[in-house]
Amino acid sequence: MDAFPAFFPLAGRSVAVAGEGEAAEAKARLFDGSPATVVRLSPAEALDPRAYAGMTLAFVAGEDDQWARQAAEAARAANVPVNVVDRPALCDFTTPAVIDRGEVVAAIGTGGASPMLATMLRHDIEARVPEGTGRIAALFRTMQDEVRGALPDAHARRRFLRAALTGPAAEAAMAGDMEGAKERLRAALFDSPTLAGRVQYIDARGPADLLTLRAARALAAADVLVCDEGAHEDVLALARRDAERLPSRTEARLVELAAEGLTVARLITGSAWRTEQAELDQAGVITEVLPIAS
Repeated sequence: MDAFPAFFPLAGRSVAVAGEGEAAEAKARLFDGSPATVVRLSPAEALDPRAYAGMTLAFVAGEDDQWARQAAEAARAANVPVNVVDRPALCDFTTPAVIDRGEVVAAIGTGGASPMLATMLRHDIEARVPEGTGRIAALFRTMQDEVRGALPDAHARRRFLRAALTGPAAEAAMAGDMEGAKERLRAALFDSPTLAGRVQYIDARGPADLLTLRAARALAAADVLVCDEGAHEDVLALARRDAERLPSRTEARLVELAAEGLTVARLITGSAWRTEQAELDQAGVITEVLPIAS
């Protein structure tokens, strides 16, 4: 990862856009519909560090290289991160291609190397993210305290939310019925059966592009990773960063994990797993084999 992606809250914040012309207008349009206040700075104002006081971010757009450098230095003097259009060497951050679904925001960045590639990828992903996705995120935000209070155990809470993401509450939120969504989520919260744990066998020899979409999603959602030696780094990179990782295992331990209701991604690189799976099946553990793409 050559650049770390970060999301800045915009409610109650101000963003400076320095300069004139279409490039400056394009940066200002990035914040259309956001709660941020966009402060436009003239070329002369942009050279004064005091103009950036209280700003969360600054954008500098202009044709003159010397002016752009001086404006960037003024923003930095006010301790404000700055982006200078078409001058990556002067930037503290680059502007990604953004997918805006309200409370769900996705960003594609190339470190300024290829904005066209970022835009192309944005169009591909945008088509897969429905307009109502942000309302689902808003539902879970407003219900966060209730869910946390009812399910203090992090693993149990994660299992509940994973199921709820595709349940009736999410469907109601997607359709715009937020009150109905809250009622459905609350009903599920207090009338939800204990979710059974499972062990999912995933071929981890790699590379990652051999995994099916189902296997990749299972890996990203797993609570625990139990890995054979030699698991490919690209496959491991698809897992949640906060998932517990166990380098060794016994069948008894896998039974215990499933009994706790956890979803275990069993990353396999050899053939011994077949005997292991048979023993887990005999112990009543739900197992799945997620094959590589054909």
